[in-house]
Amino acid sequence: MGKANLIFEKQFWHLLGLGILLYLLSIAGQMEGFREGEALGISTLAWFSLAMGNTIAHQVYVWFCWRMQFHTKLLTRLFGKAAFRFYAAGFTVLIVLRPILITILAIANRDTVQANPLYMKVTALFLLIPASYLGYSIARYFSFVRAFGIDHFDESYRSMPLVRQGIFRFTPNAMYVFGFTLLWAPAVFFSSVAALFFALFSHLYIWVHYFCTEKPDMEKIYGR
Repeated sequence: MGKANLIFEKQFWHLLGLGILLYLLSIAGQMEGFREGEALGISTLAWFSLAMGNTIAHQVYVWFCWRMQFHTKLLTRLFGKAAFRFYAAGFTVLIVLRPILITILAIANRDTVQANPLYMKVTALFLLIPASYLGYSIARYFSFVRAFGIDHFDESYRSMPLVRQGIFRFTPNAMYVFGFTLLWAPAVFFSSVAALFFALFSHLYIWVHYFCTEKPDMEKIYGR
């Protein structure tokens, strides 16, 4: 398989999955309450678009950096020993913006879900528990550099065993299963229709990334 084929492996399915999710979101966007509200003088729809753009940019950024580094060493050739730090800086900005933007979106579109506010707020607090345990498990057992994908940059990490401690006891994909409760929490807390649909989109789209980018890469790095 040529390098171009390796870089774009399964990205047709990535685009197809993204297209389907965006189409379904366009239907959801017609629901009552979805476009209501504003925050900081900016409409709910604009905040939704910003959050969406950041999410797509984040996952495309990871695909590009991982594949180009793994198959061509592009980042190492451009930035030398600082390649991973350069990539991680961009990754950090994009991932930190995700909970910030969905929180602002939820505030802009708050109280558009007809539900008991107390129940919603209590549920949101419970949603933070698995996300917090995941953060602890990454820091204690996995390391954030591995979570960022350093095995695409540093071959010494490719001989390390898979982690089966902390929250990773329950599933090796704990970051995707439990990590996204962090995005659900503000949507539920502020009872926001738009933020709930955005959290759902984000949670589904990360699985598109897993099956189309991460899983093929992990099979090459660690074997099937």
